Amino acid sequence: MKIAFVGQPNAGKSTIFNGLAGYKTITANFPGQTVHYTVSKVKVGDETFEIVDLPGIYSLTAIDMAELESRKYILSGQADVVVNVIDASSLSRSLELTLQVAELQVPMVICLNMVDEARRKGIEINSEKLSQIFGVPVIETVANKGIGLDKIFPSVKQTYYKKLIPKIQYFHKDIEEKIEEIEKIIPSEFLQNIPRRYIAVKLLEGDKELFDEIKKFPEILEKIENIREEIKASHGRHADTVISSERHALTMNIFEDVAKVGEPLKSFRERIDDLLTNKYLGYPLLFLILFGIFFMVFEVGKIIEEPITDAFDSLIQKLPGLIEENTLLYFIVKGLLEGFSGGVGVAIPYLIPFFIGLTVLEDIGYLPRMAFLMDTVMHRIGLHGKSILPFVISYGCNVPGVMATRILESPRDRFITATLSVLIPCAARTAIIFGLVGAYIGGLATAALYLFNILVIMILGAVLTKFIPEITPGLIMEIPPLRIPTLKNVFMKTWLRLKDFMLVAWPLLIISSITLSLLEYLKIDLILNKMVAPVVSLLLGLPEQTGITLLFGILRKELSMIMLFQAMHTTELNTVMTDLQLIVYTIFTLFYIPCVGTIGVLIKELGFKRMIFISGLTTLIALILAVISRIILSVVI
Repeated sequence: MKIAFVGQPNAGKSTIFNGLAGYKTITANFPGQTVHYTVSKVKVGDETFEIVDLPGIYSLTAIDMAELESRKYILSGQADVVVNVIDASSLSRSLELTLQVAELQVPMVICLNMVDEARRKGIEINSEKLSQIFGVPVIETVANKGIGLDKIFPSVKQTYYKKLIPKIQYFHKDIEEKIEEIEKIIPSEFLQNIPRRYIAVKLLEGDKELFDEIKKFPEILEKIENIREEIKASHGRHADTVISSERHALTMNIFEDVAKVGEPLKSFRERIDDLLTNKYLGYPLLFLILFGIFFMVFEVGKIIEEPITDAFDSLIQKLPGLIEENTLLYFIVKGLLEGFSGGVGVAIPYLIPFFIGLTVLEDIGYLPRMAFLMDTVMHRIGLHGKSILPFVISYGCNVPGVMATRILESPRDRFITATLSVLIPCAARTAIIFGLVGAYIGGLATAALYLFNILVIMILGAVLTKFIPEITPGLIMEIPPLRIPTLKNVFMKTWLRLKDFMLVAWPLLIISSITLSLLEYLKIDLILNKMVAPVVSLLLGLPEQTGITLLFGILRKELSMIMLFQAMHTTELNTVMTDLQLIVYTIFTLFYIPCVGTIGVLIKELGFKRMIFISGLTTLIALILAVISRIILSVVI
């Protein structure tokens, strides 16, 4: 049995999905977080269910790629049951999507999520009455606390076996007559698996995709246009506006029937929210919050890193006494130990506190407030605050950061945001920054690098928007309430992110470390270093043996640092490289060509040509910035 979770952004679909399937997707207290659907199989007793977490959509009229993806899945008929997840605290608005899903006439369960938030706002909902109106089960949940999730599968089974199809809520008589007129003239062969009423309503609304299909029948298209004009003449408004008004009136009537609104509970959260979004205090608080996160990452990472790397260094130094030096076995074992050392001792100590900090910011709901504050700043570079989501996600990994650009309506905005997102220091680059500059030079230099990175991104964004001019749309975005993150959510999401590193990046680190050892054994590393020496040694002023480490960094950014320890034959890099060289090396790795995973998703999202452009542009920027930094810092340091 296939179950699709559909709902408006930030209604809690992904949280419910994770609660049922185990943590398989990152959720955030930020509208539009899910930009591709996630599928998982769940066994309950003797039955196996396939559950699908669809991107959040406000309606079945697709205006962006995420909404289009959800709509296509629902219309495909793949789902046996649709679970419509509703934010109970904004029931009147959320029911507009419920009305549209009901028109698809697929078995449905209504899930009122966040009922605790609704009660805090003074809203009491009569679930039984709502169930009677739509003729389908209605369950109440508080997903982030796991309350009510046990009711979902029994309700789904009841709906599936009893074929509980939701009741359609009809518009006013004159509009229904026009809908019937269109139903009668729709050809029988036209989109056979989709209900006629749904098609008729969407054609009245002027849905682009359906209009493109109906153009194959010119005579029918003309009749539909005439009907739309008749509605405009009788109501004084376009047909799509009339349908929207009808739907809105229905939702308000249903809301008034099933809900009672009393006095909201005044809480400390509102006062905190006022401070976080204040036009004067909001920006210094934003700086302090981000500074606090990175300070925690630096301090915690340093405490964990030192004893681990010392232990591995000691073991590597004892290796010649255990295995004959300069033999093939010696190089393989040495590479294996250095790969383990890099992952456990250098990368993970900084990744764990970073992921915890990012997760807490997500779950609290600070990210949409950051977007609100940054909207003015983003407009300076020709974008808007919604672009901040791909940027923030990119601090974890550039791959989902690029994918998150799907939430942007404009192709031009998606391209520019994707280009800038790959310059954001992801977790891998964060490990490099803290592992090289943070560990050997200090926290102030690390903070300066992040500020420098933001400055470069803003300048590049301004340049790109000048070359690709377009009127930037205003930002309309839901700001969800502040919420207290649960310890379980923070732990599970941190583990989910860390697991990706441990299962994908760490094995690659070890394999690459052994590969480099073999290249050293065969003296091939000398040849590769000579090939890139003109750039590495002459332009960047780095030791020649660092060249091969930058080549490995294209696979995964962490590799460049791990390989650097190996290439320089020490974890005490400050004994073999100057502070200037460490900074120049870090700046180059911070900006140069994206990793293989990011290149792959750039091709998928933007196409091969744009991927080549972005890869070439970022490498050129990295080279220019590294050379300029070398010249300027050589005078200062």
